Amino acid sequence: MSRIPRVLLVDDEPDILELLELALIRMGLEVGRAGNVREAFRQLDNAHYDLCLTDMRMPDGEGLELVRYIAERNLDVPVAVITAHGNTENAVAALKAGAFDYLSKPVALDQLRTLVKSALKLPQARVGTKTGERTLLGHSAAMRRVRELIERVARNQAPVHISGESGSGKELAARLIVEKSARHDQSFVAVNCGAIPENLMESEFFGYRKGAFTGADKDRDGFFQAANGGTLLLDEVADLPLNMQVKLLRAIQEKKVRKVGATEEEPVDVRIISATHHNLAERVQQGKFRQDLYYRLNVISLQMPSLREMGEDIGEIASQVLDKLRGGETVKFSAAALHALTQYGFPGNVRELENIIERALALRTGEVVTPDDLQLVPAESAGKKDRSPVSGKYPLTDYLDRVEREAILEALNQTGFNRTAAAKILGVTFRALRYRMERLSVTDKEISN
Repeated sequence: MSRIPRVLLVDDEPDILELLELALIRMGLEVGRAGNVREAFRQLDNAHYDLCLTDMRMPDGEGLELVRYIAERNLDVPVAVITAHGNTENAVAALKAGAFDYLSKPVALDQLRTLVKSALKLPQARVGTKTGERTLLGHSAAMRRVRELIERVARNQAPVHISGESGSGKELAARLIVEKSARHDQSFVAVNCGAIPENLMESEFFGYRKGAFTGADKDRDGFFQAANGGTLLLDEVADLPLNMQVKLLRAIQEKKVRKVGATEEEPVDVRIISATHHNLAERVQQGKFRQDLYYRLNVISLQMPSLREMGEDIGEIASQVLDKLRGGETVKFSAAALHALTQYGFPGNVRELENIIERALALRTGEVVTPDDLQLVPAESAGKKDRSPVSGKYPLTDYLDRVEREAILEALNQTGFNRTAAAKILGVTFRALRYRMERLSVTDKEISN
């Protein structure tokens, strides 16, 4: 017979304690009560609890003290705090201190039940790694710090912002957070914010009602509804236009969304993870990203190291990639090839490393991959000091944007700014061309210049 989970309620207002206790008992849970911080400490020391729900402010201290107390003693008890309505500073502070989640006063019982169910599914601390489980390779100090932080943030509901260069493994880090979290068995929806036309963003994120606009022949859910109960990854979040940032901020703060064409909002329970290769703080200073949204997304920061910062791991990672790609063939790197890889700058990071090795496997003539097969930029021209190519083609994303922009302008000039014809020349759809022109700021004035 399985043990009934126990929840510790901490609040100095007896009527709130009674209300919360009644709601939890109806869920089939056992409940302990404490009227202040010191009493909560004693309860935690003398009995096992599966969840702690605490008010933020009490006569003898704050709920944050409980959060820290549990974390310092490794009690493996998720904590959720109750904050004053609209007090986002306290909520953010609690999440940063290690709280699992938060509720705003007055406490909505449906949100309470959702939070409790999610908290009680938290997996216990894991020892070792399952065979075949996704993992971040490398033993460098930078990668060890990333793995440790992933383990910690997986055990709460705080928004996480993952930054790092293109190809450094941001989406993999997000998936690992989800796999180790209470939402591991729920939906994981990854959205590339830079790939959605601006005029479709609201309906894509929040869904729409039948008849909301031409072509809306039935109700449709958006990304938030698809991720309800699970996790939503906002990849390349820096590409969101300002007007969409306002709507996203409201959805995150209120935990509700309104479909296009609907008159009422609907609640959603979604954990937000965001990622971008841009510096969001700089975008805020430039007026390209809202400061309030930045603070809501960047509660916990996770910086993915570039491959240049993991020089000692390059050989190991390259060998693992080779094992994955060689398809059972007996192929290995020569010592010179491994040395060449460790000296290369990798502007495209692990993604570029995988492409280089895949190309080398196609070009090799024997069972040994040589430096010639790798086709790397020579170390002397790459610049040994910063180990990055100096051809002006990096950062890679900026270079590719520049090439794409030039190709679009050339096609438009050839067709007298006929976008349909230009799209055919470029081998893309009209809609894709229109989106690319908007993203790259290609305007009519530039044509024929």
